[in-house]
Amino acid sequence: MTTEDGPGATVPGGVLRDRDFRFLFYSTSLSQLGQQVSSLALPLVAVVTLTASEFEVGLLSALSTAAFLLIGLPAGVWVDRMRYRSVLISSDLIRAAVLLTVPLAWWLGVLTVWQLYAVALLIGVFSVFFDVAYQSFLPRLIGRDHLIEGNAKLETVHSVAQLAGPVAAGQLIAWLTAPVALALDAIAMGLSALFVGRMRHLQPKPEPVPGSRLGTDIAEGLRFVLGNPLLRAIAGSTALFNLAFAAYMAMLVFFLPRDLGLGAHHLGIVFSVLGVGGLAGALATRRVTLWLGEGPAICWSVAATAPFALLMPAAGGEWSVWLGAAGLAVASFGMVVYNVTQVSFRQRLTPDRLLGRMNATMRFLVWGTQPVGALIGGLLGQLYGAEAALWIAAAAACVAFLPVTLSPLRTMRKLPDEQPAPTSPSAS
Repeated sequence: MTTEDGPGATVPGGVLRDRDFRFLFYSTSLSQLGQQVSSLALPLVAVVTLTASEFEVGLLSALSTAAFLLIGLPAGVWVDRMRYRSVLISSDLIRAAVLLTVPLAWWLGVLTVWQLYAVALLIGVFSVFFDVAYQSFLPRLIGRDHLIEGNAKLETVHSVAQLAGPVAAGQLIAWLTAPVALALDAIAMGLSALFVGRMRHLQPKPEPVPGSRLGTDIAEGLRFVLGNPLLRAIAGSTALFNLAFAAYMAMLVFFLPRDLGLGAHHLGIVFSVLGVGGLAGALATRRVTLWLGEGPAICWSVAATAPFALLMPAAGGEWSVWLGAAGLAVASFGMVVYNVTQVSFRQRLTPDRLLGRMNATMRFLVWGTQPVGALIGGLLGQLYGAEAALWIAAAAACVAFLPVTLSPLRTMRKLPDEQPAPTSPSAS
């Protein structure tokens, strides 16, 4: 772990005893809480304030993740050429400024769905940089031996934010309206940047490789990921699941208020139940991997829990909504166990100089399907209704485990450590 004695030192009591990790933990807590507010508030601004259609909401969801498809690969190269801490601070501050434009335009009476599209796209762009940088920073900060613990702690933050964020967001939206809730989200992003600024870890600026070019550096990251059968299988399963889940979530925002008549407050509670399952998954990941082994945990965590997402479209109102929410909590449990295990493995496997490109390549492959999924969800909702779209998306999520289960991962209790990086043509 990173301490005042330098990287790799052991801190009794776990990663939270490390000062820099604590500040990353605080920063992530605020950022995740803010993102939960905006993920609910932004589409509700479209649905309630601007009376957007199903397709327009699907397009808004697509644009919020389109950046991973549009700039995911070059972002990894750029992040590898910069100090991770600087990338985190800049990304937070820019996202805060962009979010503030929504309540300002609403107050002036000039807010349009086109502005929401632009805001969603820009937030997505700087979320790409933030996510790639923090996942690449973590192995340097706490050491590779502590990655499962560190990722589990950060995933706990995400799950707690899912638990508290939607309830807080629903209440804030009910009290203050969705645009004002976005202003509070911007403040949270600014505070997140302040915590990162207090970290002491001073990463030296990466030395430029003579003759290095954007295209060859991108190709090196792609070769590392696609050339490894284990990473390739993880990319396939995660991409399929994200495609289905993006369609599911885009229509859930429509299904709950319009088909079932839930208000903003109850909508927030339903989304919070996702956080209950995620929190349980983050706390259980170490035990699950010790019990099943790392590879089988990746294979079976989502396979066993994704079918529970079918309970929500089966809901007809009243108590059955909460049964559907409980199903989503079970699915969230599996997703978090899967994510902590596979992300920790990827970080442990990858040489330092390729961390940014590996993370960006994986994000491009697995998050690049999200805008496509959101658009598919919007189209299905427009054609057949939100309930039918949820059934189709949940059924698709149930088969996403196939690539990892058909790979050697299913029998590998212990996954390999750092692998040599492929020789870069630009460095030869």
